[in-house]
Amino acid sequence: MKKTVVMTVTSLLLLSGCGDHTKKPTYEGAALAEQKCSHCHNLEMPPKTSPDEKAPPMMAVVFHVRDFMKVENPSEKRQKFIDFVTDYVINPSASKSFCDKKSLQEYGVMPSQKGKVTPEELEAIAGYMYDHFDPGVYLKIMERKARMEALPAYKRVLVQKNCLGCHGVEQDKIAPSFHKIAQKYHKVGKKTMAQSIRNGSRGKWRGFKVPMPPFRDLSDEEMNAVTDWILRQ
Repeated sequence: MKKTVVMTVTSLLLLSGCGDHTKKPTYEGAALAEQKCSHCHNLEMPPKTSPDEKAPPMMAVVFHVRDFMKVENPSEKRQKFIDFVTDYVINPSASKSFCDKKSLQEYGVMPSQKGKVTPEELEAIAGYMYDHFDPGVYLKIMERKARMEALPAYKRVLVQKNCLGCHGVEQDKIAPSFHKIAQKYHKVGKKTMAQSIRNGSRGKWRGFKVPMPPFRDLSDEEMNAVTDWILRQ
């Protein structure tokens, strides 16, 4: 019986720097934020919090500043945000902060980063912060997360790992079809199939030269779900 799997693939456009022919340095906001900010601020969205965190999550910082920063013209808000961040990081003070009193008592005023980050780097970081930690982007992430959580476990694996990019359900692609895989592993066993998925494989299928990469991060629940689904093909 034919089975089809309908998948929606969502691509995220990440901020990337661009250079010119004068060999000026390229400042990559996302990479700089990871390098300069992640030791104290959690950069995930939605963020993970912990009792011993040194500073509030970056998403909370950006949302707070965006909410409380007043501008007459909305088109000027991004540049005002960048100007605020580049000044505050070098010359922080409680009087400049948009944090509430409780947060200031809990985290304190951030130490000056003078000498640790350049003005150009700060501009790139602040621009990335404003663009990435956007309420609209956050909403889309949460909607996508909700859609993924609503899927059966096997289908989440197929989508997240882009399994159908290499395997067709009934037709071979650059790797054997799931129908063909099911025929083989009905004989050798589900445990052997799980080992091939978790550890990767090479040279197990005649006519297919592309090695299968390892998927060691799959949970036992996910592995059971996807191997059971394959065997049903």
